[in-house]
Order: sequence, then structure tokens, then C-alpha cells
Amino acid sequence: MNLLDNIEVRDLGNLELLAKQVVEGFIIGLHKSPFHGFSVEFAEHRVYNPGESTKNMDWKVYARTNRMYIKRFEEETNLRCQIVIDASSSMYFPEPKFDGKKKMNKLLFSSLAGAALMNMLKKQRDAFGLTVFDNEVRTHTKCKSSTVHYRLVMSMLQKLIDNPENNKTTSAAAALHQIADSIHRRSLVMIFSDMFDQSNMEEIFSALQHLKYNKHEVVLFHTIDKELEIDFKFENRPYIFIDMESGEEVRLQSNQVKEYYTEQVMKMKEQLRLKCLQYKIDYVETDINKGFRPVLQQYLVRRSKMRT
Repeated sequence: MNLLDNIEVRDLGNLELLAKQVVEGFIIGLHKSPFHGFSVEFAEHRVYNPGESTKNMDWKVYARTNRMYIKRFEEETNLRCQIVIDASSSMYFPEPKFDGKKKMNKLLFSSLAGAALMNMLKKQRDAFGLTVFDNEVRTHTKCKSSTVHYRLVMSMLQKLIDNPENNKTTSAAAALHQIADSIHRRSLVMIFSDMFDQSNMEEIFSALQHLKYNKHEVVLFHTIDKELEIDFKFENRPYIFIDMESGEEVRLQSNQVKEYYTEQVMKMKEQLRLKCLQYKIDYVETDINKGFRPVLQQYLVRRSKMRT
């Protein structure tokens, strides 16, 4: 099964293994494609320079190779990346079996995409942290590059998947302000959210601007099920639509509201895109039915720009 493009992930019991498979498939694809210009050779050491301290010398490598290498530590990483995941109840859409079809929901997609990014960051000795929010910040770790830290954030993501909660509202603006205040060194901040927030859009962009003011590079992965949430492709029959955050129910025939709904949601999406352009935030429409390749490619593009 090609995890990069096939969204029917049958077993999420080992998120770390799935993330590794996603990354390995992506790297193989890079070697086979004309997508050049990015380093996919990962090293955990650097060559010893004569005259510097031997305190961090890797003597085991020296014994095997007769070459002197220094272990690289967090301070020497090329990049610091904070991965931010919206875990409000709307991110649990669609349900695993929706309209008789097996579907991956937005939270599962975001968690696996985040895990794959962390796997790549770890391989490149970059530091990474995890933030999870709904109506407030629930989890926040500082950026580190150690294996112990990697296992810790993987367990946090696994717990997020294994223990879904209903009726959790979103307050992206307040959470993003809190995140901006919590990250003290310049970082790449990658946000996974459907941006279905009751807050005023200006409040959300004030929070995103706060991140930019603090010198962070920001990528917004607008995480959606495009077929259902943007194109509103429901059969023309009666439905009960339930607000996953409030529990409110609306009974209607889908075609009665399709034209109005699609017009309004497209306006919202275009406003989001234009505001991101204005504030120099990378906006990436991320359809959960299109696989993980666009997410990993965006990371490599942004990483390359930050290093130049």
C-alpha cells in the first residue's frame, strides 16, 4: 500500500512505523523524480576539525572507521520546527465510516503528517516540538532533536488518535497567541487546522501576525476533506447535519443549501488565502484525500529557503 497517496490507512496502532514508511516512500520518490535540489542524505555526525575539543568525539565510529567524527547535538541543528495540530471536534470529520465509505478524518491525517515530518526532521538532526490545541493549548513541548524526545511526541500523537473527544470547540486565535508567546527562538511553525473557528477572521490573523512579528516562518496547512467540506458532494436526499463542536442538528435536503454553502465556504477560503499572502504566510490547501506528498514537499521547500 502506498501510504503517500492512499488515505485508507487500516491500522493506526503504530504511528511511528507508519510515519517511517511514509518518509521512506517519499525519499524513494524523490530519487526517481526530477524534484532536485534537496538533500536526502541524513547524517548524525560532522567531521572533526583539528584543534577542537575531543569531548564529543564518537569513539565507537572512530574504532570502526579510523576516522574522527563529532556527535551533533541540538545546538547544532539547522532548523527548529514547531508542529501545531488543531484537535477540536471538527477535525474528527468525517467519521471512519461515512456514507458507507471508509474515510480518514482530518485529525488522523494531521497526526500522521506531523509524525512523518518529525521523522524527517529527526533524520536531518533538526529540532522539533509538538503543540496540540482546541479551545486552548492542551500540549506544548519545546523543540529538541533527541530520540527520547521523538518517542515522547510520538506517544502524544498516538494518544491523540486513540482517545477521541467530542464537543471540543475551537479557539485558534487565543491558542496561536499563546503559542507565539511560548516559542522563544526563531522557528518554522507548521499549523494543521481546518480553520473552522467561530472567532472573527481578523482575530485569527492577528494571532498569525503575532507569530510573524516574533520572526517565525509560518506554514498553514488548511486541512480539509475537499469533496465534502468544500465541494459539498452529498447525494440529493435528506440528511441530518450535526455540528461536531456544539452537537446542534440541522435536518435538510443537501441540494437545498449546496449553492449557498459552496459560495460562502469559497469566500472564506479565498479570504484565508489572500490574508496569508498579505502576511507572507505559506498557505497550503491540504486535502486529506490527496495523500502526504504535498505536505512533505512543502517542508523541503521551506527548509531550503530558510537555509539560503
